[in-house]
Amino acid sequence: MLMLHGFSLDKNIWLNTIELFPRNLHLICLDLPGHGETTRLLGESYTAAAQTKRIHQFVEAIGLSKKPFHLVGMSMGGMVAGVYAAQYPSEIFSLSLLCPAGLKYPTENEFFIRLKELIQAKNPEDTTLIPVTDKQGKQLFKLCLHRPNIINTQLLKGYLNDRRPHKMFFITCFLDISSAKSRYSLHDNMSKIKAPTQIIWGRSDKVFDSSGAEVLATAIPISQVHMLDKCGHFIAFERPKKSAKLILEFYNSVCDKAETKKVA
Repeated sequence: MLMLHGFSLDKNIWLNTIELFPRNLHLICLDLPGHGETTRLLGESYTAAAQTKRIHQFVEAIGLSKKPFHLVGMSMGGMVAGVYAAQYPSEIFSLSLLCPAGLKYPTENEFFIRLKELIQAKNPEDTTLIPVTDKQGKQLFKLCLHRPNIINTQLLKGYLNDRRPHKMFFITCFLDISSAKSRYSLHDNMSKIKAPTQIIWGRSDKVFDSSGAEVLATAIPISQVHMLDKCGHFIAFERPKKSAKLILEFYNSVCDKAETKKVA
């Protein structure tokens, strides 16, 4: 199982989720290129297509592609995971998408309004989407969480301190992933996804509207949808136990069906 996190986060976002996974599960939580402990290169492209290509290079390098695997992605990582499943179908055994980016919506919510402001801004450094001040951080968590009060002062301080030194990189990366050629990458590729797919979404998601779950389910032949009540965009943070349970149940059910098919 390979797990991909969201924008400006890192592999640690999965810690409270994976602690519930069985110890014999071959699990890889990856820092997406430009995030976590990876190298940040301002001159590189960070579109969904570019990130998908890098993930594929990693998968090939460690030999993970020798056998089809389960791919999990959340938010930006969900968009990359979906594009990966569409571009490299023979490598993906099954797929879990948690509130993925990359879909088209009929109306604009607060997130997309702020995204437009960032794209058009003369001073892109002053944005809630890539916060550096306490005020911006609180505004971001209010946007991303159903219960923003679960973020205490210490967590907020650590989150901001990790990102301040890399603000200009994250602005560049965010503009790349949100560019015209990248913004709807999952939407453009979703009909090519053949692997059994699980779609998990928070009903209170104010970043990507939960109606996206039905859009994906309609496009992907073998899919199931799980809507989480009282949950915002950061599913792995707000509902780690529930998301772990859903991912494992789905993974095991697909494995069981594959074994039954072999026996038959």
